[in-house]
Amino acid sequence: MAEPACNFPEVWTTADLDRLPNEGHRYEILEGSLVMAPPPWGHHQNIATKLLVTLFAAAPADWRVLTKIGVHVPGGEFIPDIAVLKPGAEHRVVWNEAADVALVVEVASASTQSFERGTKAQKYAAAGIPNYWRVEQDGSVVAYELDGPSYTVIATARPGTSWTATTPFTTTLTPSDLVT
Repeated sequence: MAEPACNFPEVWTTADLDRLPNEGHRYEILEGSLVMAPPPWGHHQNIATKLLVTLFAAAPADWRVLTKIGVHVPGGEFIPDIAVLKPGAEHRVVWNEAADVALVVEVASASTQSFERGTKAQKYAAAGIPNYWRVEQDGSVVAYELDGPSYTVIATARPGTSWTATTPFTTTLTPSDLVT
């Protein structure tokens, strides 16, 4: 009788994720199920990197602007493209508590946009993360702020315009710069 090549858990945990090979895939957990995304393509990475640099340059010294860190949310473990940790937050861990996160940023991809616009945004809000930004492939930035149990759009910046965010700290974004 043949043995299975792999034994997968019925309910995934961060410990299970830590045992997976690091092949560039993004592994997340939603309600105990494994969610895997392929490595992001170049345009996605370019947008995320340019925004990371912009946020990093604007961040006060006691804030942490990081990429691809794990965040615990109710019923899941997500890895946003960018996360801004509050002053004093532990940053030498793989999985961070949502209470330590001031902002999460997701760069939308064709294959993940419905997940990022719906499920991820809902989970980030349920976790109490005060700010969520979604960046579209054209560079548009949609900024949300926590309003009770869900997010409210506070700004939409499109290519050809600039927007100055005041939370979690002041920074000016020019969406056209993210896609050049």
